[in-house]
Amino acid sequence: EMTVFAIITNEADETKYPVVDKHFTPIIAVNDSELMVAMPKFLTAATGMDALTHAVEAYVSTAATPITDASAIKAIELISQNLATAVENGEDRQARDAMQYGEYLAGMAFSNASLGYVHSMAHQLGGVYDLVHGLCNAILLPEVSRFNAVATPARFVDIAKAMGVDVSNMTQEQAIEAGIAAIEALSQQVGTAQRLADLGVTEDKLAFMAQNALNDACSLTNPRKASLEEIIEIFKARL
Repeated sequence: EMTVFAIITNEADETKYPVVDKHFTPIIAVNDSELMVAMPKFLTAATGMDALTHAVEAYVSTAATPITDASAIKAIELISQNLATAVENGEDRQARDAMQYGEYLAGMAFSNASLGYVHSMAHQLGGVYDLVHGLCNAILLPEVSRFNAVATPARFVDIAKAMGVDVSNMTQEQAIEAGIAAIEALSQQVGTAQRLADLGVTEDKLAFMAQNALNDACSLTNPRKASLEEIIEIFKARL
């Protein structure tokens, strides 16, 4: 409700295209948690993990600024602390309110800093297989994070802290992996930790999707540049 992005699916060529224009952003957005209490658990989980992905990708984006950083980190904190509760008890208004703030802040962050390979790759899974976008993000986020952490290790330590990990007695590498493990644990807890093969994804489409992912606008701000083969390997790691 407050980003510059819209997504168009061309069914003829099995491709999702992000369209970016400031005129997509409304003048006023009204968020009311009462309207969300009846959301099914899986929809709450998938959209919540989508919002977490927005925040993580915006925080490590090459276009990040102190303003988007502040929004992204607070979003990660709110989502990590409240998503599981909102999924388990959709009528928990406190958790719903916190998730609204979290997704809104994540929207502010990525609307200005853009995203990265998780979204680029998830768009292709949606275009080819018509899969739930937030579910695709949840599946891909840990693997892409491990790939990106090579380029921005300190930022992934910050993400670990925002996920609630005590990194005080950890090396940088340990903190990074603990933060990614916390993301995986949350995905497992809310039911989005799945394998792509279980959703019908096959290897014969990986090269096609990988090439389209590299052409996707979201790839421009990923912190580490990947080859076609590396994108294919990330897909394979989640099959």
